[in-house]
Amino acid sequence: MPLNRRTFLERSAAAGAGVAVAGAAAAPAAAEGQSHGRPPKRYSFTVMGTTDLHGNVFNWDYFTDKEFDDKAHNDVGLAKISTLVDQVRKEKGRRNTLLIDAGDTIQGTQLSYYYAKVDPITAKRGPVHPMAQAMNAMGYDAAALGNHEFNYGIPVLRKFEEQCDFPLLGANALDAKTLRPAFPPYSIHRLCTPHGRDVKVAVLGLTNPGIAIWDKANVQGKMVFPGLEEQAAKWVPKLRSMGADVVIVSAHSGSSGTSSYGDQLPYIENAAGLVAEQVPGIDAILVGHAHTEIAEYFVANKETGEKVVLSEPLKWGQRLTLFDFDLVWNKGRWTVEKVGAQVLNSNTAAEDPKITRLLDDEHKKVVAYVNQVIGTSAAAMAATEGPYKDVPIIDLINHVQAETVKTALAGGEYAALPVVSQASCFSRTAAIPAGQVTIREAAGLYVFENTLEARLLTGAQLKDYLEFSAKYFVQTAPGAPVDPARLTNADSIPDYNYDALYGLTYEIDIAKPGGSRIVNLSFAGKPIDPAAQFVLAVNNYRASGGGNFPHVAQAKQLWANSDEIRNTIITWAKAKGTIDPAQFASVDWKLTRDGTPVF
Repeated sequence: MPLNRRTFLERSAAAGAGVAVAGAAAAPAAAEGQSHGRPPKRYSFTVMGTTDLHGNVFNWDYFTDKEFDDKAHNDVGLAKISTLVDQVRKEKGRRNTLLIDAGDTIQGTQLSYYYAKVDPITAKRGPVHPMAQAMNAMGYDAAALGNHEFNYGIPVLRKFEEQCDFPLLGANALDAKTLRPAFPPYSIHRLCTPHGRDVKVAVLGLTNPGIAIWDKANVQGKMVFPGLEEQAAKWVPKLRSMGADVVIVSAHSGSSGTSSYGDQLPYIENAAGLVAEQVPGIDAILVGHAHTEIAEYFVANKETGEKVVLSEPLKWGQRLTLFDFDLVWNKGRWTVEKVGAQVLNSNTAAEDPKITRLLDDEHKKVVAYVNQVIGTSAAAMAATEGPYKDVPIIDLINHVQAETVKTALAGGEYAALPVVSQASCFSRTAAIPAGQVTIREAAGLYVFENTLEARLLTGAQLKDYLEFSAKYFVQTAPGAPVDPARLTNADSIPDYNYDALYGLTYEIDIAKPGGSRIVNLSFAGKPIDPAAQFVLAVNNYRASGGGNFPHVAQAKQLWANSDEIRNTIITWAKAKGTIDPAQFASVDWKLTRDGTPVF
């Protein structure tokens, strides 16, 4: 039966409130136990799962203004997933399926940005979010909260929650004052069987503790995010005591057991495997957050020895997980006899016209928006070599950030201090063409919703910062061949956790081990003074501790802006009219080996 919105909202505000959803009317109860000589009663059902959809409805790249494609020829978007979902429901029977998600839904494309910021869903008589429209039309049963759900602030998230016909779950998203759940921790779904008693399937939602760091400005003093393991240990026994025959965890947390934020929090970022290992009573975990593909992965619970199946359907609607459950009626209850997982590739499916027709107007509005011209560029710039060379397109980000901070601090106590800026190569495919420049090209340069801050650091601290960043490069001996494709991402460090600094000059000696690579670090042509003070123009993710870079999270904040850096770049380009690399681009850093440049 449909979920009553008022009841749901009241429950989501209450302590420990879950959501109970009936899948179908219950059949008359059959006698418990089995007749002598008859085969046991069995029932099978399938739980489908997506994760890290990141605002993808259409198989479309708003940054390139054409159909999405990558080296593996993946496709993206809920329109494709919807076709796969319909196929599974047709094969299994609609009443024998559930559809859930593991979070990061409302951020990531210009489609989702547009309805958070340009034509916001929070406005009076505002629109319904495209992701809510699509997921409602597809009949989602539940979704866990992801960390990016908090990027636009709690009011946008609450409005999205209100617009969804399914619950947003977060057992470890607690009200900071009461420490009671700020969202429903779980939902319970009843599946009608041909053998009498319904199967009760509980979905426990867990989000990522890193929200406390990454979206500190939006959640501090409002919500807290304890560890997944402790909250699962609290809720799984409760769900079992409430009669759940099957317990599924939808976790916005990878399975590696590692954290990108080091020891800044006492909770693990990628804890899905630890939850399976440490908390008895879980049958399956839909994994999210890590943007990896795990078709089927079994973890043995340490206490019971029972195997828990994990699956992660990559990202952006590129895959659909299927958990296939086989249950047997035994001693008056349903028990899981077997469960397995697989993933389906959305590039095998056509887009569902039901979804594309539903959101065609929204899609066209956003395409028109991103193709607005904001200025012209005197030369073409590309980010292809940005991770290992000082290229003008990254200098553009840094130049705009440094100028913005200098202007903000003008006339104040710190106006005389030199400003240094950090930037990462977020997308190796980002490009600014010669000639007309549009919003989508500027947006493609800065794909995250980061805002700008100014922090106070010393010369010595900046050197530590650079040494930490330079661990990104694979140690390469002098004279050894250099393959750019294998030079970066040492220890799986992502591109967004390598920062180049603008306003200093330095070399990175990749022949040396990590931690002792920065040489000839200079400011204004002279060796940097370790005691000198500098202002660092830095994005809020890094300033809050994202990536676990040294010193910056503890450094004094001198200024902060609420506007996205992407918009700051767009505003700067509009004001200038012309983007001329000759005015800001210079080679301030380079890779070397024993003093010899690598390139």
